[in-house]
Amino acid sequence: MHDRPRRAVAPIVVAATALFAQPAAAAPFGAPETAALSLFLGALFVAALTSILFLRTRQRLAEAQNSAAAEIAELRSRLDRSEALVATEPQVMIIWRAGAEAPELVGDPARLTGMPAGRRLLAFGTWLEPDAARALDARLDTLRQRGEPFRLMLRTPEGGHLETEGRPVGAAVVLRLRDVTGERLARAEIEDRNAELSGALARATALLESLTQPVWIRDVDGRLTYANEAYARAVEARTGAAAVEQGAEFLDQPLRAAAARANHAGQVFRRRAPAVFAGARRIFDVVEAPSPSGSAAIAVDVSELEDVRADLSRQMEAHRRTLDELATAVAIFRKDGALAFHNQSYRQLWTLDPAFLDAGPSDATILDRLRAERRLPEEADFRKWKAELHEAYRAMEPREHWWHLPDGRTLRVVAAPNPEGGVTYLFDDVTEKIALESRFNALSKVQRETLDHLQEAVAVFASDGRLTLHNPAFASLWRLSEADLANRPHADEILKACSARHADVELWRQLKMAMTAMPDERQPVIARIDRDRAGIVDVITLPLPDGGTLATFTDVTASVNVERALRERAEALEAADRLKNDFVNHVSYELRSPLTNIIGFGQLLGDARLGALSPKQREYVEHILSSSAALLAIINDILDLTTIDAGAMELELGPVEVRESIDAAVEGVRDRLVEAGLRLEIDVAPSVGSFVADGKRVRQVLFNLLANAIGFSQPGLPIRLSARREEDAVVFQVSDRGSGIPPEMLEKVFDRFESRTAGARHRGVGLGLSIVRSFVELHGGRVAIDSGLGRGTTVTCRFPADSFAAAAE
Repeated sequence: MHDRPRRAVAPIVVAATALFAQPAAAAPFGAPETAALSLFLGALFVAALTSILFLRTRQRLAEAQNSAAAEIAELRSRLDRSEALVATEPQVMIIWRAGAEAPELVGDPARLTGMPAGRRLLAFGTWLEPDAARALDARLDTLRQRGEPFRLMLRTPEGGHLETEGRPVGAAVVLRLRDVTGERLARAEIEDRNAELSGALARATALLESLTQPVWIRDVDGRLTYANEAYARAVEARTGAAAVEQGAEFLDQPLRAAAARANHAGQVFRRRAPAVFAGARRIFDVVEAPSPSGSAAIAVDVSELEDVRADLSRQMEAHRRTLDELATAVAIFRKDGALAFHNQSYRQLWTLDPAFLDAGPSDATILDRLRAERRLPEEADFRKWKAELHEAYRAMEPREHWWHLPDGRTLRVVAAPNPEGGVTYLFDDVTEKIALESRFNALSKVQRETLDHLQEAVAVFASDGRLTLHNPAFASLWRLSEADLANRPHADEILKACSARHADVELWRQLKMAMTAMPDERQPVIARIDRDRAGIVDVITLPLPDGGTLATFTDVTASVNVERALRERAEALEAADRLKNDFVNHVSYELRSPLTNIIGFGQLLGDARLGALSPKQREYVEHILSSSAALLAIINDILDLTTIDAGAMELELGPVEVRESIDAAVEGVRDRLVEAGLRLEIDVAPSVGSFVADGKRVRQVLFNLLANAIGFSQPGLPIRLSARREEDAVVFQVSDRGSGIPPEMLEKVFDRFESRTAGARHRGVGLGLSIVRSFVELHGGRVAIDSGLGRGTTVTCRFPADSFAAAAE
């Protein structure tokens, strides 16, 4: 068949060859014809050659088609066999080919347990458990990206087992899904069970390790096989495994033996016993349960529970003792109505026999007995009244009752249901409280009336700063209307209305803080408000114990005017006194200098070396000298008083002999005694000794006392000077028998320039006793005078024995 085209073409080729083989000289045609013939023959040759090539190509194509048809038939046969082989098992294959938009499904999904049909098969999360679906998606991603094969055993929600296998095949990826049956199913179930039990065991172990109670497990021979971390801490081992390896026991031998006997008998061992935990002895509740493979035990630390139980017992006892000391009568009844507890106040309230109460009578029995003794309120229907009272046994909230007893008492009764059943009765005798409330209400009315009639303006602000109380004087003082004070206005509003009549911003800010600040931060405020023509008001705010504030406003215009007048007068007097002191100081110093000159020149005139004087002249010179000395003494006294007033006087303290000071003072007044014709009696105790003082000032005190006594004594009468020592003082006394001092003059004798002539032979300047008191008090002592008309005068000076301490004070 294929040789036929080849034979038809051969004559043409031979003819063409022969024609071209003829010599050119023999050609019957000319050159143009020869050229045309050559072209024809060339075209004919090309056509023949093309035909030959076409025929050969067609032959090869036919052969290839035959070979491909045979191969296709073979592949179909093999595909049929593969599909038949795949169909022998319940499985599905999913093929992802390179470049394909969707995967190819091979097999019947309906034959697999719980597997959806069609494309829904590719949504693994809809028919697999979530964990299994996530694991399968992760493995498929790894297979398609890196070509890593895998095999998984998955579990369906229906409880079936599914084996998945994925691997690359050429450029495609194949996933095979098939049910697991037979031994493989049994193995899968065993593996699932094992995984489940392993997870449960891991969770149980984690729980046991997290417990603070020691837990341990023994085998059938009683050896430790497991101990948790708490057990390891109890036996001071590094870990629980180390404790098992060391065989460290937590319980004592007798306790372990008792537990072993109970376990051998198939009983659970329970006992509360002491054990050493980490070196400290504590109390544990030990429970050890037997099993076919051994036993498991746990020890619960109940040391704190025991302490709490003991503490609870003590608290309950203390609670009972506390209730027994309450003034409120308390009675607790159980849910069956029997008396469970009563305090002493309950027994005294109803004057019941202790033996009767200790027997635990019922609530109804006690009420019947009290009614029979006429101690309960008089009720027309006692049965109904008692039933209403006993409704507290079935109530959820406490109920309050008021009992007015025949003896005049009033009781507040609270029936509170107990959580575990029963009722607790609380009896409060409120007779006195009601009476107090009545008196309090009456007192409040009296106080209100009192406030309303006070001239001072009073306002009380609560802890929230709002006005709670005021009197009419407050509204009248600040010209506030009833509308302004209605509805408990805030202090800020009232202060704004008041400040409009007096613009002192800082003052009103202080008052606002005193009335509106936090109760703990409120401070008293004392201020004065000058309202110009409207008068002057003193305001005082005081924080009250309840957190409120009391504000009082007093119109002090009249008293302020008087005070101003008195102050101006006092300032004028003080200015006059200062002027007098300045005058005395200046005059004293100005007089002292010429007086010293007079004394000096007088002494020079009396000196015989300057020339003899006539008797009359000598008498005059002596009078000049004596008068000058007296004037110098007066000036010195004035200067001393001025120095004391200025606080500049300093004592020269040292040991002072009492007798020597007396003799020195007497020597200074001896001429006066002789001139006045007086006798001096000196009484000095031998034990008087010495004391610490300024000797010069002590002699000056004694001199002034003697001079004063000489001036007011009658001729021929004695003057007495005595000195004695007491416990902590040295006492000097100078007494005369003159005319005495009238009672109305006793308070003025120590005043400066206070002099009197009644019964006196001369008039002084009135500084002697003032100097005495100033010097004695400067030493820390005291001066007292005792005198009366017709019985003379006694002046007592008391010097501290140790003037150093007095001066320090």
